[in-house]
Amino acid sequence: MDNRDRILLGSAALLAFGLITGGYLLGDGLTRAKAADRSVTVRGLAEKDVTADLATWSISYAATGFDLPTVRAEIDNNTKELQAYFRSIGFPADALTPVGAGVNQYLNNGVNTITITQRMLLRTTDIARAQKAVAQQFDLVRRGVTLQEGSGMKYSFTRLNDVKPTMVAAATRDARAAAEQFAKDSGAGVGGIKSATQGYFSIDARDGEGGDGGSDTPYKKVRVVTTVDFYLK
Repeated sequence: MDNRDRILLGSAALLAFGLITGGYLLGDGLTRAKAADRSVTVRGLAEKDVTADLATWSISYAATGFDLPTVRAEIDNNTKELQAYFRSIGFPADALTPVGAGVNQYLNNGVNTITITQRMLLRTTDIARAQKAVAQQFDLVRRGVTLQEGSGMKYSFTRLNDVKPTMVAAATRDARAAAEQFAKDSGAGVGGIKSATQGYFSIDARDGEGGDGGSDTPYKKVRVVTTVDFYLK
């Protein structure tokens, strides 16, 4: 074997070794990349019971008659009785404000009929007093004020930003617990967060409370669902 053959044989051996080594490194790299890409997507839930901090009562009432001065006098008297009712419960005078009125006239068998509708709004942060006003509202009937359909108290929770951070953290912990259970069942471990999406917050009446006959409740439940993608190791 001359020097030329020895050189060619050596080059072939080096090439074969390079191909084997390169193939191993490529395969090992793909294996590591596949392992690093393993993940599980789970959802976490957080719930919190809260009490409303704002109450609004849209109040509509009407008077009907055959001449404008008489109907107007009746609606003015109803307004005075309504204001007296809320004062008797302890609301300040500015808690009740007029938000609109309407006059409707129509002929019925040649007789002119007039209806005046008045709308008032109660807005308060005194939730206990608002509940008392709703509980005793039949007293308005005794005062001659009949509320129209659609007049109802609404309770709102306005401090959502105060509870958001702790609720998102709780939902994330709940999601990790679900991921850990999945990993345990599949013989893996849970790593860091690959990606996460915060769901929307919902505020509803607590289970079994309110929601009937147009009524509302100050006792609410805040919910949030987060979707988290965890690495598996």
